[in-house]
Amino acid sequence: MAKITYIEHNGTEHVVDVANGLTVMEGARDNNIPGIEADCGGACACSTCHVYVDPAWVEKLPAKDDMEEDMLDFAFEPDPATSRLTCQIKVTDALDGLVVKMPEKQI
Repeated sequence: MAKITYIEHNGTEHVVDVANGLTVMEGARDNNIPGIEADCGGACACSTCHVYVDPAWVEKLPAKDDMEEDMLDFAFEPDPATSRLTCQIKVTDALDGLVVKMPEKQI
């Protein structure tokens, strides 16, 4: 279980416990966190679960694969250093304390 902080674009914070094995996107969906739409349901076929990972966490996450890199090209204002798709980040105990910020909108 990991405690993850989701920060809406307006600054509203949601701190939730997410079970190991789920994705960061599923944690948002299961806890009704606004700002992560996840239109494809986690298939890495859209960019509507895009977030900016807190810089302190960027190096602690597994690297992006080619598919995630390609889908981020379609995200709203992606940042090469901090943008990730939450459907591609599996929750483990090592992610306890992860902080992600939502973009202004998802496209």
